[in-house]
Amino acid sequence: MRPRIALVDYGAGNLRSVAKALERSELTPVVTADPKVVESADGVLLPGVGAFRDAVCSLTDAGLADAIRKVTDHGRPYLGICFGLQLLFEEGDEHGRTKGLGVLRGRVTRFPNEVSEAVGTGAAGGAGARMRPLRVPHIGWNEVRYAGSHPMIERLPERDVYYFVHSYRPEPTDVETVVGWADYGGRFAAAVAKDNVFAVQFHPEKSQAAGKRLLDAYRQWLEAC
Repeated sequence: MRPRIALVDYGAGNLRSVAKALERSELTPVVTADPKVVESADGVLLPGVGAFRDAVCSLTDAGLADAIRKVTDHGRPYLGICFGLQLLFEEGDEHGRTKGLGVLRGRVTRFPNEVSEAVGTGAAGGAGARMRPLRVPHIGWNEVRYAGSHPMIERLPERDVYYFVHSYRPEPTDVETVVGWADYGGRFAAAVAKDNVFAVQFHPEKSQAAGKRLLDAYRQWLEAC
């Protein structure tokens, strides 16, 4: 029987595309705002886009914040996508400081307004390099390089290319929780993991073959538990 995934619905978009991506990886999505369903599913996936403060309030009011904390404390494999990564941290800076779920130590901050990268000869910053402004939000394809020890990392290639859409990025206090890095005007955490928690800043459901590889790895992790 296919693993049942509680796809947490707190009123923040793109659930249908995530559900279809889960189905392609032979997982059964159950779109739900019921904390009991979240706590009893084989796995939990928190997706979403929107404002940090609004998302925290919606999750708290629905009883979903406590349900997610229970799952991450001693439950089944949790996968966070984009906001589902950011909300794990202690606080976010969007529209003023707002407390997050506090599952991971650290905060979520905005990319600088003038992000830039070195291009041309000596692009690493040496002689001949010139700076090129980068757009915020960070939208488009970018490479993620994985490292570290976690059941998901064991099932993923050392590097892959995914689709990103975000203006904010995590700044984990515990660097050992970072298992994937990307570069956008500097290196940032693109994937984090701790125990039964794995979360990514990019969108697997928009990342074609690379996204399917990640969701296949999630299914394999579930089946091994």
